[in-house]
Amino acid sequence: MKKNVGSLLALYPTPATVIGAMNGEKPTWTLVAHVGIIGHDRVLVSLAAPHFINGVIKADKKLSINLISESMLPEVDVSGSVSGAKEDKSKLFAYEMGENATPIIEKSPLAMECTLVDIYNTEGFENFICTIDATYVEENCLNEKGKPDYNILKPVLFQFPTYEYLKTGDVIGKCLSFKK
Repeated sequence: MKKNVGSLLALYPTPATVIGAMNGEKPTWTLVAHVGIIGHDRVLVSLAAPHFINGVIKADKKLSINLISESMLPEVDVSGSVSGAKEDKSKLFAYEMGENATPIIEKSPLAMECTLVDIYNTEGFENFICTIDATYVEENCLNEKGKPDYNILKPVLFQFPTYEYLKTGDVIGKCLSFKK
């Protein structure tokens, strides 16, 4: 028997990412776990409205979404606990500029350059709807067909409300392989 626990957001864990955007001549970064797919050509990045980086994204209309590896967690934690309005976070990560002038974290195994196309506001949150302009993947994380292999990539996941990072797990079967 199931118990009704109320209107609870329970679609966790989700990928932990670091969002990057250019604040003038320097990048700024923030940890974001509220990212989602809203079609085959759009992603959503949901940020609390007061975040410093929101204004940077709205001004430039560009951002990067960087998946994180376990080795990046010390810097990732700082990116999510310090405001860009109070501290310069540009030196947290070594980065390179993507083809569309978006900062890409060098240690990120997979990063996407995105363009802001719409903002959907909800109470206390700005939800950035973006197109994917380019996806950069470490070559050793690609399968034989040239696609990301998440068994090798092993993105870090985030779980709320416990505020825990999780490792990706074992493969339990192929999709549509359980039908009889």
